[in-house]
Order: sequence, then C-alpha cells, then structure tokens
Amino acid sequence: GENNQMIFKELPIKGSYEIDLKKIGDERGFFARFFCVNEYKEHDLKNNIVQINNSFTAEAYTLRGLHYQMPPKTETRIVRVLKGAVYDVMLDLRPNSPTFKKWHGTKLTEENRKMVYVPDGCAHGFMTLEPDTEFLYLVTEFYSPENEKVIRWNDPEFNIEWPHEPKNLTDKDKNAIDFDPAYHLENMEEVE
Repeated sequence: GENNQMIFKELPIKGSYEIDLKKIGDERGFFARFFCVNEYKEHDLKNNIVQINNSFTAEAYTLRGLHYQMPPKTETRIVRVLKGAVYDVMLDLRPNSPTFKKWHGTKLTEENRKMVYVPDGCAHGFMTLEPDTEFLYLVTEFYSPENEKVIRWNDPEFNIEWPHEPKNLTDKDKNAIDFDPAYHLENMEEVE
C-alpha cells in the first residue's frame, strides 16, 4: 500500500529477503520503520515475532553458526547489525525447496542498516568483520536447545565462502559433525 515504509528485495534463497529502510529524513536525522505486521503480511512473510535477541561480539572474525531448529520448532530469523559489521550467511536445508543446499551471504553493517529475513528451514550463521559488533535478531519461535542443530562452518558439502579465516569459534560450532542427511535433515521435509 501507499503507507509502505520498508523495501523488500528477494534474495537467491527461496523465501528470503533483504529489507531496506525507507528513510524519511532531514538535516536532523531520519525516521524509518523497523518492523510492520501489515507490510510483512503483504509479502506473505511470517510476522509472529515471539522473541527479540541481542548479541555482542568483542572480536573481529568471530564466527557463530550455522544454527537452526528442527520441526516442529523451526524459526524464521530477521537479523540486523546495530553496531559494527558482519558477513551474514543462510543455508537452505529444506529438501523440497528449489534452492536446497544453496547458501547466500550478505554484508550487514551499522551504516547500511539492512535486515535479512531468513526463512524457516534455513541454517544461519555470521562472521563479525569489525570488533565490538552488536546484532539484533527477531525470531518467530522460542529457543529450543533440544531441537537445535549445527552445520559446521566449513563443511565441504556446502563450500561456504567466508571473507576471512575464523579467529574465534565455540567448541559446539568447531566440533559439529560432518553433514549427514539422516541427522541434519530429520523431518525437514515438513517445513513449508
């Protein structure tokens, strides 16, 4: 509608979007819409945000991910950098998707203020490009540790091209098992 204040651009992964702010501004600064249920509905995007999480990473080239939740606890994530910069990656794990096993990376910075909409059934991870980077996540499902799985950042099955060798990884992320369809794709065909 004519009230739209957000700019949605489809990304290569099915159902994923880059969302830009439509800034209304003058010399004092700008005003922009961060989230709007109506605009999400217009694009058939999930809008049932149940949690908003904030992460802070002290060191550049810290890598977190790639994480996702299994059915019935799959989640859509909408991510944005508040401070610093990240290389943000999503990986499609939906067997019935035309972009199954494909990945896409987007540079998110405090200057570009872009958001990325990562749909259900995609794993998500990021690498910080600057120290003291702060990240905001809007999620459509509660955190469910028993349903969480990890794809290793450098699994040869996917060949994700990170901008830098990671300097910092958790044991959970570093020691994730090799891609195994029986384990990693369990029930994933249920995802829309």
